[in-house]
Amino acid sequence: MSDFFSNGWSLFVALGTIGGLAFCLILLFIASRHKVMAGDNSTGHTWDEDLRELNNPLPRWWAILFVITVVFAGIYLAMYPGLGTHKGSLGWSSVGQYEKEQTEATQAMGAVYAKFAGKPVEQLAQDPEAMAIGERLFANNCAGCHGSDAKGSKGFPNLTDSDWLYGGKYETIVETITHGRNGVMPPMAGAVGSPADVRNVANYVLSLSGSAHNDIAAQLGKPKFAACAACHGADGKGNQAIGAPNLTDKIWLHGWGEDAVMAMINNGKNNVMPAQAARLSPEQINVVAAYVWSFSNTSAAAK
Repeated sequence: MSDFFSNGWSLFVALGTIGGLAFCLILLFIASRHKVMAGDNSTGHTWDEDLRELNNPLPRWWAILFVITVVFAGIYLAMYPGLGTHKGSLGWSSVGQYEKEQTEATQAMGAVYAKFAGKPVEQLAQDPEAMAIGERLFANNCAGCHGSDAKGSKGFPNLTDSDWLYGGKYETIVETITHGRNGVMPPMAGAVGSPADVRNVANYVLSLSGSAHNDIAAQLGKPKFAACAACHGADGKGNQAIGAPNLTDKIWLHGWGEDAVMAMINNGKNNVMPAQAARLSPEQINVVAAYVWSFSNTSAAAK
């Protein structure tokens, strides 16, 4: 049924477009054959006693130009998309044009990126040209989430500190940019216990980083934290292998405080970093990953 409607709309658009062009020619033909309505070559309309509307024919050059425009439109529609699903005799498409331009741009930049291939990340981080390119790539592809200063915001990691969910090694950053990440924390209220238990565990989590908390509630929540230890570890320091956050520092990706921690326990969280392999070439990822790596390795990058 969907194909039927799709073909029907395609036919409707095609007929409407062709009909519009035909109507233009018919209108021109009718206008050119319009008969004089009065013996003085006027339409018979008079204003202010002596102001008459004459019925002069269209200038020949204007009529010829009008016909040429309609003919050009017909040829264009035969060669390019415009009549519903008709692809045109040239087979042109905006997607194909984009891909062609991207291929040409990639080939043109190949010589530039070739200079960076195989270089250790420490050298790339010290290369002004590589970092300038990395900065532009970051601004165009990453700053929308992580900010132009790479310090992130609520729900988007700060890339300038040393706190990494999956690890801050250069190879790990390349993997993250290439394939993306999907960090999932399931709702844990059922495993923790009652609403009071959830509040107690939240206070225990806050106590791990020395944040403001209720001492009595934290002590009551400590045994219940066992339900969370499978991911975050018995000591709460997280697990980079699965992207489980370290709960012992004071870095709160999704908000700080008792209510925020309780919301995470009750509702869980599914945080997605989209893969960039379809947007960036391996050579580009190599450079932008070095740029990101330099944020938290300023001493190595400055040597």
